[in-house]
Amino acid sequence: MTQFDVSKGFFPDSAFVSRETWDKLSLYADLVRKWQISINLISPNTLPELWQRHVLDSLQLYWLKPQSMRWLDMGSGAGFPGLVTAICLAEHQQGWVYLVESNNKKAAFLRQVILETGARASVHPIRIEDARHKLEKIDAISARALASLSDLLDYAAPYAEDNPSVQMWFHKGLDYLGEVGSARDLWCFDLVEHQSLAQDGSAILEISNLSKRN
Repeated sequence: MTQFDVSKGFFPDSAFVSRETWDKLSLYADLVRKWQISINLISPNTLPELWQRHVLDSLQLYWLKPQSMRWLDMGSGAGFPGLVTAICLAEHQQGWVYLVESNNKKAAFLRQVILETGARASVHPIRIEDARHKLEKIDAISARALASLSDLLDYAAPYAEDNPSVQMWFHKGLDYLGEVGSARDLWCFDLVEHQSLAQDGSAILEISNLSKRN
């Protein structure tokens, strides 16, 4: 059974991206395996589950929010979910993903994936705090396995000031409800919880209308 066949059973509608895009995602996964030998891109114990644990988990974001927008992917690391989104955006030649990753080795990996897949993305090897004035206006923000929700909102707040309609999409694990509670002590925001198809008990948090609590 191919990865495409596995994916068809994963999403309620597997036709939301083309077979060509699936092939590019498969190439991306192969590059992760190749570079993982010399760079710690992902946790080694998740490598056997790379396709479902990382690729399909990230693909949920594009399934939920397929509109062509200008994305900021914070702390991109191996490119999940930002590169997955960028590969999907290439299908319609619209939208863009700014991959912000301060680690130069990981940034080099991201550039190589863009080169080989044609992903609609650019790599910015700078700190998240320094990226605000170097990027165009952001419509949406994503992050995965980066920091607590409270810290993510700290990073995202300046972009919300620049664009009050900015949307935030954060992948969170089994303890996400506790993180939401802690974040609400400091921030006001609207929240939609999208239960993960990749891991029971995990979620993608859709956040908007962010403001600091007085």
